[in-house]
Amino acid sequence: MNRYQVSGWQNTNQEGSGGEVLKNRLDIVTRDDMDHAELMLLHKLYEEVLRSPPDSSITVRLIRQWHRRWLGNVYTWAGYERSVNMSKNGFPFAAADRISALLDEYDQRYLARYTPCTGMQRADLIEAIALTHVEFILIHPFREGNGRISRLLADVMAVQAGLGPLDYSPWEAHRTDYIQSIQMGLMGDYQPMMFWVDRIVPSLPQA
Repeated sequence: MNRYQVSGWQNTNQEGSGGEVLKNRLDIVTRDDMDHAELMLLHKLYEEVLRSPPDSSITVRLIRQWHRRWLGNVYTWAGYERSVNMSKNGFPFAAADRISALLDEYDQRYLARYTPCTGMQRADLIEAIALTHVEFILIHPFREGNGRISRLLADVMAVQAGLGPLDYSPWEAHRTDYIQSIQMGLMGDYQPMMFWVDRIVPSLPQA
């Protein structure tokens, strides 16, 4: 299928998919059908979450719930930490056996510090989204859907600050630079990601 390079047992493909689709509850065998199913379910999740966004700190537990609500009818492992090691274009994400500890740290060091975003100045919101986004992507806690869940997290943070969901088209138009900004976070340099978050965060509404 492979957008990712994967090692480990949680890499079972759906029978009849030619290795293009992960084993799933819906017996989907084509990538196009799976993309469509995941997109429709993601729209439903957005409607549910943004209808009543959290007004308190976002937690890893809540993010797991989002993932399970989104993909729980598709994959048995939805909402659970991945048990496989993953890399993309030679860049490794966190080792599977480190994810639990890293998520505990992420909860305390980033989510508890930077959310909720109510009443934040724009510069503070940019920093909050940039750091939480980079660190989540570097952990890559789930077998599938990390990028989309990370954007939902950013959107909820933006809504807490009084904005609507963000327009990610600048990231898509400059995907190589966006990916490099994630990788720079591994060295503790968040300025590149803050640049790209600045491109998508509009001015905050006046009080």
